[in-house]
This record gives sequence, C-alpha cells and structure tokens, in this order.
Amino acid sequence: MAITLTQNAADHIGRYLEKRGSGVGLRLGVRTSGCSGMAYKLEYVDQPQADDIVFESHGIKVYVDPQSLTYLDGTQLDYARDGLNESFKFSNPNEKATCGCGESFTV
Repeated sequence: MAITLTQNAADHIGRYLEKRGSGVGLRLGVRTSGCSGMAYKLEYVDQPQADDIVFESHGIKVYVDPQSLTYLDGTQLDYARDGLNESFKFSNPNEKATCGCGESFTV
C-alpha cells in the first residue's frame, strides 16, 4: 500500500505549508460526488486523526483515512501548471472511469 507525490507536488505542498505557517501535511481522501460517483478531496492537516494511515513522499506526509485508502491505494499525486491554470493531477490505478468534466471517478 502506498500513496506517493511527485517532486513537483511535494515542492508545492511544502511551500504552501511554509507560507501557511502551520500544518503537518496533506490529507487525501474521497467523497461521494459528481456524475461518476466519487471525487478526490484534499485538505491540509493541522492535527492528525487517530486512525490515519501516514505515507511520506519527498519529505511531505500524506494522511489517508482507512476507508479512503481502499480507493486510493497506489495513487500518485502530481502538481502541474499549464499557462494560467494550475492543479493537482491524480494517477490512480483503481480508477475504472472518469466523468466527462474530470471531476469524479468510479472504481
């Protein structure tokens, strides 16, 4: 089981945590949403939860709740800029399909 970050994602998260002045890492999870059923959720972690599973990649801790890990195991998170647009990109081997707008997925 693993969740990894690319160097670009780790650098972006590290800069944001430093600028923010608090936080111990990033929480990655899933929620029910969208036309395909599930969507990714990201939030910065100030206080880890007791049942969190923690992965470290390029010096950044990624926290995942056990229920989300079922859908996220093997996922790599990247951060990319394209002109004025910037976003996190998910490479999830568990995805079977995504919706047309790219906001949700199924497993």
